[in-house]
Amino acid sequence: MAIGPFSTIVLAAGRGTRMKTTLPKVVHPVAGRPMIERALRAVKRLGPEEVRVVVGYGQDLVRQIVEPYGALCYKQEKPLGTAHAVRSADVDTLEGKVLILNGDHPLLNLKDLTKILKEAFEMKSALAVVTCELEEPGSFGRIIRRQGSLQAIVEAKDASHETLKVKEVNTGIYVCDAKVLRKYLPLVESRNAQGEFYLTDIVLLAVQDGVRVDGIKASDRIAFGVNSQKELAMATKKVFLEKAEQLMADGVIIMDPENTYVEDSVTVGAGTTLFPNVFLRGKTSVGEMCVIEPNAWITDAVIGNNVHVKAGSYLQECQVASQCEIGPYAHLRPKAELEEGVKIGNFVEVKNAKMGKKSQAKHLSYLGDAEIGEGTNIGCGTITCNYAADKKKYKTKIGKHAFIGSDTQFVAPVTIGDGAVIGSGSTITKDVPAEALAVTRAKQVIKENYAKKLKE
Repeated sequence: MAIGPFSTIVLAAGRGTRMKTTLPKVVHPVAGRPMIERALRAVKRLGPEEVRVVVGYGQDLVRQIVEPYGALCYKQEKPLGTAHAVRSADVDTLEGKVLILNGDHPLLNLKDLTKILKEAFEMKSALAVVTCELEEPGSFGRIIRRQGSLQAIVEAKDASHETLKVKEVNTGIYVCDAKVLRKYLPLVESRNAQGEFYLTDIVLLAVQDGVRVDGIKASDRIAFGVNSQKELAMATKKVFLEKAEQLMADGVIIMDPENTYVEDSVTVGAGTTLFPNVFLRGKTSVGEMCVIEPNAWITDAVIGNNVHVKAGSYLQECQVASQCEIGPYAHLRPKAELEEGVKIGNFVEVKNAKMGKKSQAKHLSYLGDAEIGEGTNIGCGTITCNYAADKKKYKTKIGKHAFIGSDTQFVAPVTIGDGAVIGSGSTITKDVPAEALAVTRAKQVIKENYAKKLKE
């Protein structure tokens, strides 16, 4: 049976005091994305009629993340428990099926939610609780059954010694009719160790009223919620490892999957080798047969085929064509554009600059706000002086097949013609014609025996 119309309520009001930071818990990142964003992305792909997010502590930060996804935010004025949080989402205005989940369960994915909703619609459940079995249930609420039928959920803090032996637990995910919420939420009381209104209590209320309550068994990964920095790290590790496994299945060579960090949104071509401690982030795209050496940090970059990024290089919002070599310890800043076969060496920084085919800058240079032609060689220590005293940035243009000697400074704006030669140690302030030689050096003066006289 297909998934029918449904709405979603995401609970995201908690502070998460055990996280020991000032950030709202659901804003903490898991493998590069706030954990609530991960839940929202999975839900939105199922096409809910609407998504309501219950916010509280740090609501401004949470809103900035969820509202771009079309979610509507409802504030829980006081942290009085999960039942109170759901009521804060104005359930009286909802109709049909409602999926309720927590914003701190970052391992939820589209496959998980699809299975849950399909089962709920197939069983025509008025109220369904998603459960799983854990060898060590710990603080999870226990599922109480009678002759196989789900009867109640008992929170661990309120459970007896015998109840704590139960291994089937509540994952905190529910699928129910809106009318069930409207009827039973007002009846929930706070007679428990915490003095809170538990959403789990609607199960017992419904059962006592003769309403069938179904249990939907799911993978134990669904129950994984983040409540501490240790659990946050565990979730991040899990997501990165799953991505690595997916890439390896597609032909990417990963030398150490447990120490390679590729975010969900990144694509990597077959035959590319990723060394340990590589970070690939954001909208990065890496082509086929590339080599990315250790400690490379690459964000929102587009990289062609057969590119070699050497150790310690940092690339951000740049474009690298095929056959390029970068690094070690190179820095490609936003709007750097390397055409095919470019070589960028150690401690070279490129920003808002285009380098033509087979041009190269192999040592200790800064190339900012520049256009560099095909086949041009940039010598060691070259600087484009792009930032002037008027606080404006100016452009340096260097033609094709030019030779730039070491320790050259270009005071922009300046244009160097095709095939020009710039002598080492020059400060160039005027345009240089094609095929010309430009040299600006002070005359060398030698005074014989000068050092010897100083010593005397």
